[in-house]
Amino acid sequence: MSASPARVTAVDTYDIRFPTSRELDGSDAMNPDPDYSAAYVVLRTDAADGHEGHGFTFTIGRGNDVQVAAIDALRNHVLHRPVDEICGDPSVLYRDLIGDSQLRWLGPEKGVMHMAIGAVINAVWDLAARRAGKPVWQLLADAEPEWIVRQIDFRYLTDALTPEEALTILRRGREGAAERRARLLERGFPAYTTSAGWLGYDDEKLTRLAAAAVADGFRQIKLKVGADLDDDIRRCRVARAVVGPDIRLAVDANQRWNVDEAIRWTKALAEFDPYWIEEPTSPDDILGHAAIRRAVAPVKVATGEHVQNRIVFKQLLQAGALDVVQIDAARVGGVNENLAVLLLAAKFGVPVCPHAGGVGLCELVQHLSMFDYLAVAGTTDDRVIEYVDHLHDHFLDPVVIREGHYTAPTAPGFSAAMRPESVAEYTYPGGTFWAADAQTQKGQAA
Repeated sequence: MSASPARVTAVDTYDIRFPTSRELDGSDAMNPDPDYSAAYVVLRTDAADGHEGHGFTFTIGRGNDVQVAAIDALRNHVLHRPVDEICGDPSVLYRDLIGDSQLRWLGPEKGVMHMAIGAVINAVWDLAARRAGKPVWQLLADAEPEWIVRQIDFRYLTDALTPEEALTILRRGREGAAERRARLLERGFPAYTTSAGWLGYDDEKLTRLAAAAVADGFRQIKLKVGADLDDDIRRCRVARAVVGPDIRLAVDANQRWNVDEAIRWTKALAEFDPYWIEEPTSPDDILGHAAIRRAVAPVKVATGEHVQNRIVFKQLLQAGALDVVQIDAARVGGVNENLAVLLLAAKFGVPVCPHAGGVGLCELVQHLSMFDYLAVAGTTDDRVIEYVDHLHDHFLDPVVIREGHYTAPTAPGFSAAMRPESVAEYTYPGGTFWAADAQTQKGQAA
């Protein structure tokens, strides 16, 4: 009598929040007081190997409980699924989740529910890679092009990218992949840092951290802008004086401006030679981005961290609305949808420079960029992954930065698993940190 197949036995969720607002870490023109948070999910199984799948989506505090509830709403879609099925072909579960006829009404394919799907799908990829004994970047790079194409939902994309075109890109991407892998393992993938440029930092802290970034080997730094033009001019002047003329200086408005305001403000900062202006207006305003791009060249336009799905990315590329695609590992529907975006960007010849300015996002998105280098774009020219130096110690397999480069992770999985002690301490509101903080606040009020 054959043994029953291993199945998913539990879908556990956690509302994890970190008090980053108290040091103004992560502060920008639209989000002055973020508490970096993770709606965290663990897929537990009865497989003999004991592996679990870990995933999350990123928020900035209030509302993280809503995101957790959205993941909880997917539980019955995942429980009792055969582990071999979901790990052997994650697209099966991906299509079931985005195709649920009632859940789709809450999107479709956008917002809190779609991000919840991304957290679950990313947990499946973490589980699949652990079972294969590979990091996710390697699992993807080793996969046959035909299998990668099957992971992608081409619905709404074929006017810009067909499965046949995607297959051609992936087959071409195998040329020279062995040499690129050797370079990746030796050198890593280029990074840039935002750690010096949070809007709430004073000039002394900006100066100190910008100088440290250059000393650590970063060739690009980024400043948050958009609250006050005079302050932005002063801060850009300070930063440019510190880093010199040869380091790229990017600026990020975090969706703050109207189109005409974005053009005027970016031109006012042009004397500091900004490499790109990031999120100059609403992430949904495709034509607005196109107008800004035409007006502010040669400053590049970058966006993507709040783009809701592959369809909006498609239209941004079709409209010539951006110079840099910024994927986010936890914004769209997980690895499967980000594969579509990587291939769209390759089709249009636009570099991908991921967003990673949040808890755990560096850990996740490094895998996608490394796959892009090995099997899709085939180059690191004008490609960098964002890096912030916050909260990595809460992960079992944290990113490693060496001389301004991400070191390729070697541990199996998606680098998504959090330390159990961190989960116990920062789960909201009952974790040990938040419970003690509530008592302190209560005492101060008395």
